[in-house]
Order: sequence, then C-alpha cells, then structure tokens
Amino acid sequence: MWRPFPVWLTFNRFDMKRLLFVAVLALSCLAVHAKLSVKQPCSDGMVLQQNSNATLWGFASPGARVSVTTSWNGRSYTARADADGIWRTSVQTPAASYRPYEVRISGDGGNLVIRDVLIGEVWLAGGQSNMEMPLSGYRNAPVENYLDVLTAAPMREKIRIFQLPKLQSETPARDVVGVWHGADPATRPAMSATAYFFALKLNEVLDVPVGVVVCAYGGSRVESWMPGDALQGYPDVDLSPAGMSAMRPALRPTLMYNAMLSPLAGWTVKGFIFYQGCSNVGYEIGTNNPRQEDSYADRLVKMVEVWRRIWGDGDASLPFYEVEIAPCFYGNEGQNGHAAGLRAAQHEAAARIPNAGIVVTNDLALPHEWDNIHPSRKQPVGNRLAGLALARQYGYADLPCESPVALRAYRIADDRAVRVECTQCEMGLRQIHGIEGLEVCGEDGRFYPVRDVQFDFQRHALVISSPDVFRICEVRYGWGDFVPGNLADRSLPFAPFNLSVEE
Repeated sequence: MWRPFPVWLTFNRFDMKRLLFVAVLALSCLAVHAKLSVKQPCSDGMVLQQNSNATLWGFASPGARVSVTTSWNGRSYTARADADGIWRTSVQTPAASYRPYEVRISGDGGNLVIRDVLIGEVWLAGGQSNMEMPLSGYRNAPVENYLDVLTAAPMREKIRIFQLPKLQSETPARDVVGVWHGADPATRPAMSATAYFFALKLNEVLDVPVGVVVCAYGGSRVESWMPGDALQGYPDVDLSPAGMSAMRPALRPTLMYNAMLSPLAGWTVKGFIFYQGCSNVGYEIGTNNPRQEDSYADRLVKMVEVWRRIWGDGDASLPFYEVEIAPCFYGNEGQNGHAAGLRAAQHEAAARIPNAGIVVTNDLALPHEWDNIHPSRKQPVGNRLAGLALARQYGYADLPCESPVALRAYRIADDRAVRVECTQCEMGLRQIHGIEGLEVCGEDGRFYPVRDVQFDFQRHALVISSPDVFRICEVRYGWGDFVPGNLADRSLPFAPFNLSVEE
C-alpha cells in the first residue's frame, strides 16, 4: 500500500499544514474504491496545451467505462479505467484563446464538470528553492519590485499557476495535491517568482493564456528528481532506510520524484524549465561524499532522459531549459570554486542534452547578496527562460536567447595579449571599460583583474592584456563561488569560463 511519507521520515521540520496535505493525498489514493473523480492537475481552472492531443485523466472502478465531452467542439471521448482504477484519454484542443470552456465527465455512476478551462501554453517548472521561491520572497530575501508586481492588474485569464506542496514518498504516488490559481493581487504572493515571470513574458509576447505546473522542493538535489533504478552505480547515493534517515529531508534522493513528479508524468506540456543545483555544490556537510560537480552533468543528463521517457517523449521534442546557479558563498569555505565547477557541469549538461538550453545568472547578483543563496532579481531569470522558449519554440528566431560562450584562448605574437574567441558576439560587447569578474594569471598562478578589453570584430574575439602579467597563461571570468560580472554582448551576459592559453 502506498505511503505518502516513508516510515523513516522525521517530522520535526514539517508543520501541520503539510501533514494535512499528506492526509488529503492519501485519501485521494482511495479514489479507485470511490466514485468517479479526476486526477490532478485535471481540475477547475486548468490550462490545456493548444493544438494538441491533451491528456485528461482520473479515477474510477477498475474496468469502468468513462465518457469525456469537451465544450469547444462537442466531441466525446471514451476511456476505460485500468486495473489500478486510472482512466486516461487524449482530447483534441483548438488554438489558444481567453474563452473559458467546460469538460463534462460521466461514468461509473457519476457525473463531473470541470469548469473555467482555458486553452493556451503549458509548461512544467521543476527544481529547488530558487524555483519554489514565491513572489513574496523568503526571510531576508525579497523579490525585486515585489510591490509593483503584487499590485499589478489581475491577470486571471492570462497566467495560471498550479503549485504542488512539498511532499515525499518511498513509492510512486497516484495523485498530487494542488489548485489552479489565476494571477491577481490575492494569489500572486504564493506563486513561484521564476515561473510567474516566465509566464508573464510568454503571455506578453504570444497573447495567449499560459499555465505553469510548479513541481519544486527547496534544498532538493538532482537525485531527488530521479527514480531509484536510475541512481544505481553512484557510490554516494544511499537509498537504504538507514541512509535516508541520516540525511536532511530536503537532500533525500528519489522521494520527491515519487511523490511529486511521477504522478504528473504524461500531462501534456510544451516543455520543462528547471532551476536546481545549489544542493549539489561541494561536499555534503558531515559526510565523505565526493564533490557533486564532478558527476553532476551525467546525473542531470540522466534525469532529463528519465523525464522524457515517462512523458513518452522519445524524440526529445519537449525542450529542457535550465538556470545556472546563482553567485553565492556556498557553505563555510568561501571562494573554493565548487560553485564554478557546478556551473561548468550545468553548461556541459545543456550541451549534451538534445533540445536544451541554459540561462546565465552571474550578472544578476547584487553585492550585498554574497551570502544569500536566493537572489532577488527573479524577473530577468524568467525573461531569459522565456527568451529561449520564444526563439526556439514560438518562431522568434531572431530574438537573442543564448549567452556568449568563450571557446578558446591563444597568444598574440607580442606575448603581451591573448585573444579569446567567443560565440554570439557579432555586434561586439555591451562595454569594453569597467569590466568586472574577468581575471588573468601568469606562470606564478596569481590572478589579477582586467578592467578593460578590446574586441576583434573579424575574429569575434576578446583581446586581453594586463599591466600586471607579462605572459598570460590563464584567463577566467566569473570563476568562483561569488564572482558577479558584467561581461556581455549587447543583450546577454557571458557564460563563466576558465581557459588555459594556447601557444
């Protein structure tokens, strides 16, 4: 029998409200023995993906026949509950509009009506606390311009968010808990800031309803969003009851996948956005686990493979857009470089995953946020994620969406300067003076800041020299735990890099 929490889970950090969610979720699993019902996020106020065969699902007695009728075309679809009491069908959806529709469901002695259904664009947002972070912010961690966002006009038909509560389970759950909310001053404070701003930008450009299902758990690792069979072979992953009990709840592997993600598998979405990685930086305090950045790319690649498999996405048509972890002093070791290594792993994964992209954030941290893992500037993050989607999924191919990447550094003949060849820099740099975050070193390994650069338009390259280093051996940018920078093309910041100079 399914248990919404594993027996070894400690409850000292969980409040009564969350326990109530667990009770509701457990009761939902009895739907197979009850009358006809729906399975979330199939419920009032939902947004369905336009121009698609969108999934609708629910519960009924095993073998029961269920009829589903959609008001936008009057068509009826038939489903039959399987041995587990789950029925599922796909309905053809029209082009997006702000017109509310209904879905009528009958069978197994019951009748249901799902009201206020919109047709638009639907995305799934996953990750840890920077994706979970609400517009109202956290303690000592506000969201920039929150009051302006809070008091904006209602957008109930334009943006809708379905945000899951944080749950864990030792076995795959049958359903999730949540309610669709349209954006207005009363509902915005609890909405994921990154997901909201992503949806806002898509709505502004596309002028269609945008729905986001938010499946995030603060502190979770990439392993938290993978099933146990996908984690075999990693020596630092302990799935035993004793191993789980010894971990902080947020760090536990596979339990969030079971409770939150697995029940959503197959819900029709346009793609995935993902903001996670902070909890995979460096060593886990109190253990001898290896540096997570050494294998993070492999794990993230595998996680995306799992997600696409359970969504039936064999041709990788569902895009996966991730967010680079923010500049911050991670742990108590200062500028140890573990965060730089994790960012490099994120970029490696983005390059290896088909139909993927990554948003750079090293220019978004403010100086006083050096010890704040939840930076306030969430709107640019959402905008950049939306830029990737608009350019790649929605036909805005000329929209800048990819950050410049440094490819190689090589010495110029006079030994005093090096060239760094880059992508995405046809129009040059936003600025060539007052550069922050760019450093060079010589043979002694001591790094010096570089404040001014030149740009070679013919080769699309930075030309870098330093009065402090006669013969540059290494060039790096944004390389450290907290090294905010402002090196950018006309639109987007450079991805962090660390390059040895070729002779």
